[in-house]
Amino acid sequence: MKFIHISDIHFTVPGELMGGLNPHERFARALSDITDNHADAARIIVTGDLAHWGEREAYEALQAALEPVEIPVRLLIGNHDNRDVFVGVFRSQPLDENGYVNYAETIEDRRFVYLDTVSPRTHAGHFGTDRLAWLQAELEAHRRIRLFMHHNPLVLGLPAEDQIGLVPGDRAQFQALLQAHADRIEHIHFGHVHAPINGQLFGIPFTSVPSTGNQSLPDLREPYWLQGAPMPPAYHVVLLEQTQTVIHQIPFTWDGPVFRAGLGWDDWAKSDTAAE
Repeated sequence: MKFIHISDIHFTVPGELMGGLNPHERFARALSDITDNHADAARIIVTGDLAHWGEREAYEALQAALEPVEIPVRLLIGNHDNRDVFVGVFRSQPLDENGYVNYAETIEDRRFVYLDTVSPRTHAGHFGTDRLAWLQAELEAHRRIRLFMHHNPLVLGLPAEDQIGLVPGDRAQFQALLQAHADRIEHIHFGHVHAPINGQLFGIPFTSVPSTGNQSLPDLREPYWLQGAPMPPAYHVVLLEQTQTVIHQIPFTWDGPVFRAGLGWDDWAKSDTAAE
C-alpha cells in the first residue's frame, strides 16, 4: 500500500500570501507532482493547518483545489483552523458524537485513525477525556493502527515548539493510553512542526512531515520564538508492506540541476579531466 502525507498547507483567501509565499500555488504543485508520480496512492492525508486564518474563503478554495483529485483525500484540522467554519464548508466530513473531527477507516488490513487535537484560540494541542474515550474504543477494537494528528504528542526537545504541542495534562493521558495499546499501533504521523522528525514513543515509531510552505529552523534552546524560512517544501510518500514501513520525503518544487549516474562500478570511475 502507498499513501501520501501532507501537512500545514496554510491556505489563505485567494490572492493573499502566507509568510511571503503563495500557499495555493505550493499545494497545487504538490498535487500535480502526486498525480504525475503517485496516482496509485490509496489516500492523500492532510494533517491540519488547512487554513491559516480559518476563513471560509480559504476552505472553499481548498475544496475547489481538491475537486479534480481522483485519489481519496482525508482532512484533519490544526491549530490555525476553525472547526465550525471547516465543517460548514466540508459538509460531508465525518465527526464523532461530540462534534470533533475524529474519524477512522479500514484500508486493506490496517486501521487509519484521524484525530482532532484542536481547541479554540490556542496554538497548543488538546485531547481531553471526551476525545480519549473515542480513541480508546478504536484502540480496543482494532489492530495494525496508524494514528494521524496535527500536534506533536510528545516533547521533541524544541522548547518553543514543545510549548504548543499537546498540553502537559492531556499529553500525559494520551501517552498513557498509547502505552497501554502500544502493541496495536504501527505508527504515529503528525505535522505542526514544519520539519521532518523521527523517533519512537513506547516503541511506537513516529514521523512528522515538512510543510508545503515555510519550514522551521530547529532550535534546541529557544523557548519562545518560532523560527522559519522559505526552504524547500516536501511531502511524504509512505510505502507499507506486511512487516515494514518506508517513508520517502519528496522535494516537489526542486527545479535545479539533476545529475545521473549508472549503477556499474566503472560509471563512478575517476575521469581523466577530474585527475588533471
